[in-house]
Amino acid sequence: MSPRRLAGMNSFTSYDGTRLAYHVFGDGPPVVCLPGGPMQASAYLGDLGGLSAHRQLIMADLRGTGQSAVPPDTASYRCDRLVDDVEALREHLDLDRMDLLSHSGGTNLAVLYATRHPERVRRLVLVTPSVAAVGIGITEEVRRGTARSREGEPWFPGAYAALERVMSGQATRDDFQAIAPFWYGRWDETAQAHKAAEDEQRNDEAAAVFGSDGAFAPDATRAALTRFTSPVLLLAGEVDLNSPPAAMTELVALFPHAELVVQAGAGHFPWLDDANRFVATTSAFLG
Repeated sequence: MSPRRLAGMNSFTSYDGTRLAYHVFGDGPPVVCLPGGPMQASAYLGDLGGLSAHRQLIMADLRGTGQSAVPPDTASYRCDRLVDDVEALREHLDLDRMDLLSHSGGTNLAVLYATRHPERVRRLVLVTPSVAAVGIGITEEVRRGTARSREGEPWFPGAYAALERVMSGQATRDDFQAIAPFWYGRWDETAQAHKAAEDEQRNDEAAAVFGSDGAFAPDATRAALTRFTSPVLLLAGEVDLNSPPAAMTELVALFPHAELVVQAGAGHFPWLDDANRFVATTSAFLG
């Protein structure tokens, strides 16, 4: 029998005794959602622009983030080791197969889970994904080209100058803040509030471990993905500096049954830029 899942915060004990939290929104067949950051509390996802009206969203707080406990072994923050937490959550939810949605840095975890437990994934959604786990390179020229598509916006000159300093390795903390408008399709009050809240929700210690030595084996992961037969949706943002569409075309080609949808005008958080379009695309894929 499935454990009772109530709206709000729930928790379970993972393989090493660490107590992990997850948050439930909506009703219907569940979708397990993995946040990015990496190692960001799931709160920044909200209810993904209203996707909870179509499916029950299980929002995981990864260990050491949000309302989940800090583990005794901080090396367990490494991405490949977090796979065991996702599997523990699936077992706790009593799901034979699950729909898995992930965002940004969390897509690395979703991809590793899918290669290790392919029989447990019914459908996989990768939203503005990172490409670290599969070793795809994104050139500075691709990022510059994506950034220049925003030239007409009032914040562009200062943000672009800061971006050049970031790419040259000469950035200050202020420069990283100055490029924030590039992550959003509209740099409005909603985006600015979202960015301010997001800055307070990341576990920086865990983020430093997430992609450390041994976390990724790109060649092995690419080979395993050729055998992953479940349907995959890769949803990119047209102006997303982090996950530019040019790189996403290379990622989608690694899966046997995948489709790439580029959301017009969207940045790294497409459910904020056009919630209706994001929800329509994602809910149609999930069924």
